[in-house]
Amino acid sequence: MNVLAGIESLASGIGALVFSLLQAWLLVHAARRVLGVPVGWLRSFCVSLLTIGIFSGVIGWALESGTMVITEASAGAGLLVLLVLALWGFAFSAAVLVGLEVLWPTGSLPPLRSAFLGWGRRFATARRYAQITAILTRNGLTSQLRGLRGDDRPAVTAHSLRLALEQSGVTFVKLGQMLSTRADLLPPVYLEELSHLTNRVAPQPWPVFAQAVEAELGRPLGEVFADIDPEPLASASLAQVHIATLTTGEPVVVKAQRAGADAQVDLDLDILRRLARRLERGTPWARQLGVSGLVEGFAASLNEELDYRAELDNMEALRPSAQARGVRIPLVYEALSGRHVIVMERLTGTPIAQADALIGELDAEARSASAQQLLGAVLGQLLGDGIFHSDLHAGNVLIWPDGSVGLLDFGSVGRLDAPSRQTLALMLWSIDADDPVLATDCVLELLDRPGTLDERALQREIGLLITRYRGGIGRGGSLKVFGELLSLVMRYGFGVPPQIAAALRSLGALEGTLKRLDPGLDLVEAARSAAKDVTGDLSPEGVAAQAQRRLVRVLPVLEHLPRRVDKLTEDLAEGRFTVRVSLFNDRDDRRFVTSLVQQLVLALLAGAAVLGGILLVTPGGGLPLIAGIDTFSLLGFLLAFAGVILALRAVALIFTRPR
Repeated sequence: MNVLAGIESLASGIGALVFSLLQAWLLVHAARRVLGVPVGWLRSFCVSLLTIGIFSGVIGWALESGTMVITEASAGAGLLVLLVLALWGFAFSAAVLVGLEVLWPTGSLPPLRSAFLGWGRRFATARRYAQITAILTRNGLTSQLRGLRGDDRPAVTAHSLRLALEQSGVTFVKLGQMLSTRADLLPPVYLEELSHLTNRVAPQPWPVFAQAVEAELGRPLGEVFADIDPEPLASASLAQVHIATLTTGEPVVVKAQRAGADAQVDLDLDILRRLARRLERGTPWARQLGVSGLVEGFAASLNEELDYRAELDNMEALRPSAQARGVRIPLVYEALSGRHVIVMERLTGTPIAQADALIGELDAEARSASAQQLLGAVLGQLLGDGIFHSDLHAGNVLIWPDGSVGLLDFGSVGRLDAPSRQTLALMLWSIDADDPVLATDCVLELLDRPGTLDERALQREIGLLITRYRGGIGRGGSLKVFGELLSLVMRYGFGVPPQIAAALRSLGALEGTLKRLDPGLDLVEAARSAAKDVTGDLSPEGVAAQAQRRLVRVLPVLEHLPRRVDKLTEDLAEGRFTVRVSLFNDRDDRRFVTSLVQQLVLALLAGAAVLGGILLVTPGGGLPLIAGIDTFSLLGFLLAFAGVILALRAVALIFTRPR
């Protein structure tokens, strides 16, 4: 007997499981087809079990309490009533699913397997997050970051921020170095403090470096290099550089990524994204700056820097224009280079930061020629090619005893589209010509204009800026005008695209390197002369000639213009002038209007169906089916069910349509 009871219990359980799976299948397909909600299988199955449990209990209570009595004579009607109850169970499940989709859309929660996998990664992330939080707390930055009190001591906060970034490791040091160049984001006191960040670290042991290079090359070092110096030429947080000689005799430099750098950066970027989201939720300044977007841009730049193949592409893209102007770029041995290793020509020049003695031996004419050569190459990159070296500090520029110059480190480059390059060239000419009106127009063209802007005030300040830094041709103009211009437009609330900021910053930062070469160089005059080779003559006569060439291109249009103007005025005078407007010509407009109409129609139908169902259920009076339920009530429940489904559809359209 017990065995039979166990079999019956097992059969009931299997039946309930099969029914749950069937209902889950119906829920998924109904939600996708009828409600338009992309629900997942797991939540559908869980909701199905919940619904079965609730409605089984309700039906059992109704039968046991006598609220619903089914006899042999009313078995058919009872089955119909149970079917209606099953439909309402389905409606209940659909309502729960729609609510879950509104609160937690499918795909917003981690997959179930993540609860069982990736615990090592999760633990490492949590430990690193706690470490970063402790560093911020130790340096007294948590309150400033949360915005709980005003920053009345910016110099102290800036110093604490630098210390915290240094203590946090390579990724955060890189972030600080990036921020130190963003005059559009941070006050000068922060820029000055963060400019002192250094990513020089102790070199990794030679066996570790050698193993990493061999793994990238796919063969022993002895098969590629005749010799390689175990002592690094330079050691940074992400890479290490050694000098070597190929088996064919060419002197080279081997740059290899530090072991574990990829994993460390990946973990730290995850932490940065978490901190950015936390700051945007809790602080107005983070939301205003778009910290999450800033972090994503930094992540993309850092990931590109970690992939040395991108640096190889940058070198090859910059090489033609640089060589055309006599600027050296090291040759790359592509067969020996890859994602984590670069083998390149060993240039014998001296970094300008260490070349004071060498520069002092050059005569004034040679120093001026070297500075002109470097400036011409940079302007050629900015205004001609649209791809430029964005980290031109004195350590990345080499000089030889004959005065020739070269460039190093192409991990950081900027790119400009053709319209931006043309506008930047016009801005250069406007500064040279002392024309604040044109300079203001260039600013408005290059940058994202704020909602409210006093153009006259902006024009006056730009004019004063040009006068202060230009100094007149032959009287020592300065390229620092571009850095000051960047700070000026930020005060007016302009949005500065990152690449435009990089270009202006590159021009401003180049001045220090050029002044070390030739302290007496008139940079504005030199820039004008160098820019002629790229954009043509920027003098008034040259601009007039360019305008004449453009005028020739529009002559066919100008020939027909008088006739078209005559026809237009004639139509206006005689009242024949009409304007054709095509409403909803845009697909997005049509989709928006259609969605609104659908929501309105569904809401009206849902309201009418529910109201009709209530009117049918309330008075009763229909043909009795079973105890307590008549035909009118049954029809009312069916009609109300349809109204609920339509209402759920309307809700799904509101909350789940793409934005």
